[in-house]
Amino acid sequence: MTVVRRALPEDAEEVLRLRQVMIDAMSPGSPTEWQTAAVPGLRTRLADPDGDFAAFVVDHPDRPGALSSLVVGTLEYRIGGPGRPHGLLGYVFSVATDPDSRRRGYSRACMDALLEWFRERGAGHVMLTASPDAEPLYASLGFTRDATPSMRLYL
Repeated sequence: MTVVRRALPEDAEEVLRLRQVMIDAMSPGSPTEWQTAAVPGLRTRLADPDGDFAAFVVDHPDRPGALSSLVVGTLEYRIGGPGRPHGLLGYVFSVATDPDSRRRGYSRACMDALLEWFRERGAGHVMLTASPDAEPLYASLGFTRDATPSMRLYL
């Protein structure tokens, strides 16, 4: 059985290392300098068990102090609408597994924990962006393609 736990402030560096694994999979050779600046804010979020941010992890079975898998999400409020009259939705924005720990069910176990966390807080639905490699996992969890176009503006 895979043991999933909520990430703690002392996991911040490992959470960011695994986030970089995900970033590198989408954009190889991405810079890593951002991690140092991200640690304090991440520690603060990880220290707040009642906040709108949650990270679930699996410890690496062969490397003490290291993580094998990570799933991170936020609970967001948006004005209510069809399917979510209370306006709460979950957003998954980081899913990563160390290359040497893949195909063991760790990401699925972490996703199950995060989805339960969203349900407990009343999220009407959950959104994420899927890479082609990860889409089968999300589909098996019940996610479907969204026809709504997405746009982005960097400030």
